[in-house]
Amino acid sequence: MEENTNKQYHTHITSKHKLFSLNLKEVWQYKDLIVLFTKRSFTLTYKQTVLGPAWIFLNPLISGLIYAFVFGGIAGIGTDGVPAILFYLTSNAVWTFFAACVNKNASTFTSNAGVFGKVYFPRLTTPISNVLSSIIQFGIQILLVLGFLIYYLAVGEVSPNWIAWIFIPIEIVHLGLLGLGVGIIISSLTTKYRDLTVLVTFGVQLWMYITPIVYPMSQLNMGLMKTILMINPVTAPVEAIRYAILGQGTIMPIYLVISWVLTIAVTMFGIMIFNKVEKTFMDTV
Repeated sequence: MEENTNKQYHTHITSKHKLFSLNLKEVWQYKDLIVLFTKRSFTLTYKQTVLGPAWIFLNPLISGLIYAFVFGGIAGIGTDGVPAILFYLTSNAVWTFFAACVNKNASTFTSNAGVFGKVYFPRLTTPISNVLSSIIQFGIQILLVLGFLIYYLAVGEVSPNWIAWIFIPIEIVHLGLLGLGVGIIISSLTTKYRDLTVLVTFGVQLWMYITPIVYPMSQLNMGLMKTILMINPVTAPVEAIRYAILGQGTIMPIYLVISWVLTIAVTMFGIMIFNKVEKTFMDTV
């Protein structure tokens, strides 16, 4: 008994995170925190606004009308026989989801420095919750798209590819992972290089114009420009979702595969940088 009482126990607190470690089991243990962060991210977006969540409908509706007037009316860009407002609403909903994933996650460290510096929890819970809140917003916007879709179905102006609808959730996950990866890479870099924060908004807007959001891929002739646009990892999922909902789209399996490969690579690389930066970011933020 005396030998046991004389034993001394020491607790060593060290970083157990390797450069590349997903720690998904630990993240899953904090699933309740992810739900809490998801609610916070969604509610803070529309807190202290007059119209509140109604902006989720108003923003894409106003944008869709402007796109239809400028690109469809003035520029005369076709929409493959799909009603212009429905085409732009669908495209805008998909792009808004991806852009939200990038923009929200691009400020993960700077926006949550106060919380990160006080208590430990898996840092990946924050960007994951940002993606989930963006999915909720996307789901609400799709209700607006479905409203117009039902009308144009009734008048016979659109023919969705119903079988392809089963792939829509897969492509939403696809875009969510890509947005997560790009966002946390930017967030990790902005802990030292704050200039990137200014460039994010401009970069995302520029990215939209090299993605077939306000125009269909069928408007481009086969050539170097079309190939470059198809290699863009956002192009393939956008075209796939439009093909399912509107029945029109340019689907090339090889570019879907390329997009998935790039998405996985970007996500893994983003997690590597994220895990490395989270150990020392309080010294630079």
